Amino acid sequence: MVTDRAVDVRRPRTRSARRPDGRGMGSRRTGGYDRPVPDDRSLRGPRRVTGHDPGDEPRVTETTAPAPVGKQYDPVVYALGREKIREYARAVGETNPLHHDVAAARAAGYEDVVAPPMFVVVYSAEAIGGAMFDPEVGIDMARLVHGAQEFTWERVLVAGEEVSTVMTLDEVRHVDTADLTYYVFGATTTDAAGEVVSTGVWTNIVRGTGS
Repeated sequence: MVTDRAVDVRRPRTRSARRPDGRGMGSRRTGGYDRPVPDDRSLRGPRRVTGHDPGDEPRVTETTAPAPVGKQYDPVVYALGREKIREYARAVGETNPLHHDVAAARAAGYEDVVAPPMFVVVYSAEAIGGAMFDPEVGIDMARLVHGAQEFTWERVLVAGEEVSTVMTLDEVRHVDTADLTYYVFGATTTDAAGEVVSTGVWTNIVRGTGS
């Protein structure tokens, strides 16, 4: 269970990352800090399909489209800017001064303002966009719905850092009973030293023509 704690003003340790407000960042989140994603990754696909007998498991098959499962995309580099971090923090309602005030961040042991954990969607955006729009993958954007996002953070990032995100098409599967196709992408983001700072799983669902 995630609980609120006082701000930890000690210098952060690299391999045991924490949010600037003292909450842990090692567990997976989806859409916010306080909504844990089940470790069994149940959000990747339904265990029961609504509208069918509860005793029936969904029939899952490989897709007929030649989607290039395992394809890894070129790294996308992103430089974290101070004003971009501040703008994002304001947009999502993050009031912790570590996201806005350089002096406060440095007093807490950081080199510059700290990016909120979900800033991951900003520095990963171009990478996931390129993979999703890849013609080889063949996602029908007109029938696309958002499935899930899962992230794991190794440490916080600050303004002035440069990160690189590599996206991989991990899985494509079709659920016959629901006529849904799941496209699962994995993301790995590293810093300038090549150390992993975050990983992510992006699940996208495409409805069939009868859905």
